[in-house]
Amino acid sequence: MVFYYQSTAIDPSCTIYVGRDKYENEELLKYAFAEDVWFHVDKLSSAHVYLRMPKDMSIDSIPTALLHDCAQLVKANSIQGCKLNNVKVVYTPASNIKKTADMEVGQVGFHKSKEVRLTTVDKKDNAIINRLNKTKLEKYPDLAGELLQREKEEREERKQLLKEQSKIQKEEILKRQQEQEIRSYSSLMKTENMTTNAEAEDDDDFM
Repeated sequence: MVFYYQSTAIDPSCTIYVGRDKYENEELLKYAFAEDVWFHVDKLSSAHVYLRMPKDMSIDSIPTALLHDCAQLVKANSIQGCKLNNVKVVYTPASNIKKTADMEVGQVGFHKSKEVRLTTVDKKDNAIINRLNKTKLEKYPDLAGELLQREKEEREERKQLLKEQSKIQKEEILKRQQEQEIRSYSSLMKTENMTTNAEAEDDDDFM
């Protein structure tokens, strides 16, 4: 089972999803979108919280209010962290999460430490948690199907982008050709390159 929340901290709202337990977290990691952002309380046990990222947002452009929603949700779902102040929360793109065969269920690492970010939750904000809980839904989603659909959309987007780039390149080539033709024509029309009727007659007399 997966728990879904809608963060209305920004408009339009964003989806935040959480696994029911560590086994469900393994499934979420397996089928998370590469650009989704993973949140976890640093050095403490907690839920694995994922933010489904809008296409125009990067990990470093997440609005502060949305970041607070995710961090508060992680803290609230940590047995130890929920009781503490100044809790550190780590977050990174799902594509940066490393999982090897020797790791225990729920245990993960990182491919690149430079892609890991850190934020601090001073204390629990009941207003945020209550707002998120009002949007909470419990589902048994087709995670594999969602990932396949996402990959299909990305292929179509790449195909469209290549098509547009090809069109632009063709237009640029045509424009350069036209400019070259204009320059050639202008060169031919220069006075010194033109022949008068008299000059043409002189040439005939010479012949």
